[in-house]
Amino acid sequence: MTRTSYRDRLTSPLPGPRELARIMREGGFRGSTAHADRIPVLRTGLPALEPGQASWTWIGHSSYLIRLGGATVLADPVWSRKIPGVPPRLTPPGLAWADLPPVDAVVISHDHYDHLDAPTIRRLPRHTPVLVGMGLGRWFRRRGFTEVSELDWWESAEVAGLRFDFAPAHHWSRRGLLDTCASLWGSWVLTAPDGTRTYHCGDSGYGHWFAEIGERYPSIEVAMMPIGAYDPRWFMRPVHMDPAESVRALDDLGARRLASMHWGTFVLTREPVDAPLERLRTAWAVAGRPEADLWALAVGETRTLRVGG
Repeated sequence: MTRTSYRDRLTSPLPGPRELARIMREGGFRGSTAHADRIPVLRTGLPALEPGQASWTWIGHSSYLIRLGGATVLADPVWSRKIPGVPPRLTPPGLAWADLPPVDAVVISHDHYDHLDAPTIRRLPRHTPVLVGMGLGRWFRRRGFTEVSELDWWESAEVAGLRFDFAPAHHWSRRGLLDTCASLWGSWVLTAPDGTRTYHCGDSGYGHWFAEIGERYPSIEVAMMPIGAYDPRWFMRPVHMDPAESVRALDDLGARRLASMHWGTFVLTREPVDAPLERLRTAWAVAGRPEADLWALAVGETRTLRVGG
């Protein structure tokens, strides 16, 4: 029997009319775009990789280009200037679409418009392998994609020599008025044949899942973690971490490096647009973690690692 709802996977109840009325009385969701010029941008193109290297390139928001184990993976790709319901993007995509190398796989964390962007998806060849949560595969098949893997939490698939594991997240899903939690949201663990492991969080509040993910998938080298869209906390805490919570979640994961994302692109909530990066650096210093392990990337910046020994 086809499942039509994943509401039982929610960590916290979704906001109801009372909460929505309160936030509108308090001024709504959106903050100021002042100081957008403080968001770092470094659009210098995609550097070549030497043998034995892997790389992570921040395209903007939650979009990353990951080159690992000889494969190229796009995570939550959004190249559009505008997505429904929010102002145009503050910063350009970190890499021009024309400069993308051939893409071996695409992973989607969930169906919200800032993570699943239809105009961007239409630009992909229809034979591109796509990995999504349960219930979201039909969205891609209706658009002609022929290699679609739908996974439940803790399930895995192998594509282009990499292992992809779909892990839980403290979040939810919806694209329209009548499809709330109709597909499964989550996060992704990518493992190369040499054992190198990276994690893309997608969207999540802070909670117990991070420790379990860390137990199941030890030795994560780089965790791409959201740090923005957190204010006001009374409303956003169940589904969006603030920077200090992202650092705490990294500890739970047992991951070594934090690569920041989910900020500096779209104005989704009230915090100043440059605040997430400042607060992340403060939280990192308070935690006493090595400065070199904080990848507070500029839009378009690439970091590389020598992997596999």
